[in-house]
Amino acid sequence: MSWHQNRIELTPRARGLHLITTEVLAAIPQMKSMKIGLLHLFIQHTSASLTINENADPDVPEDLESVLSVIAPENFSYRHTCEGPDDMPAHVKGSLMGCELTIPVCNGQLSLGTWQGIFLCEHRNRGGRRRLIVTLTGE
Repeated sequence: MSWHQNRIELTPRARGLHLITTEVLAAIPQMKSMKIGLLHLFIQHTSASLTINENADPDVPEDLESVLSVIAPENFSYRHTCEGPDDMPAHVKGSLMGCELTIPVCNGQLSLGTWQGIFLCEHRNRGGRRRLIVTLTGE
């Protein structure tokens, strides 16, 4: 069994869900030689999150962002407002969506479904650079 760990720094993105599967794969080339394993992703931020969802229809990420904005609107009476009106809703969305993913690896590839992709969920209007820790274990 072997372990590999890399860090990814994603470029700043606007609010929304952004497909990052290709960036994740580029950060962990050791996966190509693994027969079986697990890939763990962890985002080091509280106003962004990670999710796996449909990567074929661009309406899906847009609809998800719309629903999240209804669940955690900017015009709610939040106490934490010192970083702007989009900050506390971003924390709520980040908690709902989660900060980590674990994906099985089989024969050198992620075992994602046909229409699945890895998404960065940027919950701020203008998020900064986002850092991910990518950890791979297997044989």
